[in-house]
Amino acid sequence: MKIYFQNFGLQCSIKHKIKKILSSALDEISLEFKGFSVNVALLSEAEIHQLNKQFRDIDKSTDVLSFPSFELNKGKNFDYKNMVKEINKNDGLICLGDIAICRKLAKEQAKSFGHSFKREVCFLALHGFLHILGFDHLTEDDENEMNQISEKILNVNKIRRK
Repeated sequence: MKIYFQNFGLQCSIKHKIKKILSSALDEISLEFKGFSVNVALLSEAEIHQLNKQFRDIDKSTDVLSFPSFELNKGKNFDYKNMVKEINKNDGLICLGDIAICRKLAKEQAKSFGHSFKREVCFLALHGFLHILGFDHLTEDDENEMNQISEKILNVNKIRRK
């Protein structure tokens, strides 16, 4: 899987960890086909506020937004025939979607949770990626499942809470 980063600058260690974490997520849900790409952007609070208003009709900022290219259900329902139509001619990959992370809120949340900015950005990228793969937290059971998957992947990749 290829990850395209926007506005990360020289934060190579964060980009490297995000690559490992998102790859681990594909392994965790047993998705063997890896010919995918995903876009991950660090945005200002104003930028994410605008996206939230435009696409969700919610007039406030948020920590992470996901924009899936396909309707998936917990890593299933991959319709490869239709996905093949979406192959990017430049890289030969199918883009699963976009993840937007608010830099300011990630910093604030890291401080309030008592862990690093790196850990928070990795968590938010994974959270957004799980949404792209069709996971959600509308019910308590779904939220617990999503949290269990997230914690397992973060722990395997040595991204600890504190």
